[in-house]
Amino acid sequence: MYYVRLVPDGTRIQFMRGRIAGLVVSAILSVLSVILYFAPGVNLGVDFRGGIAVEAKFTQPADFGAIRGVLDPLNLGHIGLQEIGSPVDVSLAIERQPGDEEAQQRAVNAVRQKLTEAYPGVTFQRVEAVGAAVSGELFTNGMIALGLSLFAMLAYIWFRFEWQFGIGAVVTLVLDVTKTVGFYVLFNLEFNLSSIAAILAIMGYSINDKVVVYDRVRENLRKYKAMPLRELIDLSINETLNRTIGTSMASFLSAMPLIIFGGEALREFSLVMLFGIFIATSSSIFIAAPILLFLGENRLRRGTAPVEGDKTAETPAG
Repeated sequence: MYYVRLVPDGTRIQFMRGRIAGLVVSAILSVLSVILYFAPGVNLGVDFRGGIAVEAKFTQPADFGAIRGVLDPLNLGHIGLQEIGSPVDVSLAIERQPGDEEAQQRAVNAVRQKLTEAYPGVTFQRVEAVGAAVSGELFTNGMIALGLSLFAMLAYIWFRFEWQFGIGAVVTLVLDVTKTVGFYVLFNLEFNLSSIAAILAIMGYSINDKVVVYDRVRENLRKYKAMPLRELIDLSINETLNRTIGTSMASFLSAMPLIIFGGEALREFSLVMLFGIFIATSSSIFIAAPILLFLGENRLRRGTAPVEGDKTAETPAG
């Protein structure tokens, strides 16, 4: 059996040389993402803006023009049509209708009736009407979930390491999340409840990656008492690089089949996950670690006790 290492042993890459460029580029991308969030704005799905979502399975490949022609007499406004996985599976996104929930239900029934009459044998996998109040509540709850998640991760890192590590992790997570939102806007992906799940998954992946690097930094702070912090952080990243790249590659490959075979809903989710894996991996090296460097050596070394005395002169293991 062959043991494959994606990164050779004993690498000495000086990552901290690119710390300023990494932070500046990351900050610019995050600011641009925030601007994009407000203008032109994120493409909110039916979950968050209200409306009617229908997933129908036709007996033959769907003709979008013909389907619109069938539904036009209902005067429901803009109807978004999207193939989901195969030519016979179609998602219909219908904007919220004037009136109360009863009006939404009438529109749902009318759509079902029209499609059934025009396409005998059509089946409905999902028919859902989301009201304005419900969609607003869902959006608020989703944002609360993200906020609580950030707070929980700050607390976890703070208790596990020191507050400096917690600050570094949370700042990095905020930058990761804003860039992910920018990705949604840039590619006009629908932002819905699945998007909240994707962002939470990215946050979990990102924090896990940073814990690995931070663990090694803390261990080396105790081990190499006299080593300059910049060299120590470079050493820690190099020592964990093989694990970081290996985990990222495994996660990346596991998401690829979902893009190809997972249908429209999972395809968007997987695309965002791929972007998130790349962002989280790069931010562990070029954002989270440099923040520790900027927080200062004295703060980080406070309270650390040597394990076996000063081993700076030893050759670090790869």
